[in-house]
Amino acid sequence: MFSSRGLLLCRRLASTSKSIQSRTFMLKPPLNGGGEYVYRSAPKPHAKITIFLAEAVGAYMWWWILWHLWHEPEHITGEFPYPDPSKWTDEELGIPPDEEE
Repeated sequence: MFSSRGLLLCRRLASTSKSIQSRTFMLKPPLNGGGEYVYRSAPKPHAKITIFLAEAVGAYMWWWILWHLWHEPEHITGEFPYPDPSKWTDEELGIPPDEEE
């Protein structure tokens, strides 16, 4: 056990001393980044199935929104009918009478 730990420690020290001596900048991919690391190059294109599924989900989303806007417009306009403003009185609108001086 000690020999394996010692060997690991020696490797770590050797790699550290090499990087300090060479003074080079090392680019490392992000840990647990969930994707490839791309530096100064174009990323790989997505797989065709990924593009197809993204388009299918987007089409379903827009169908769902437009279907519900067409069949249930109360979500946007409200549940109750808008009152007719021509039937409102001047008092309800806050308009003073014409004969007031």
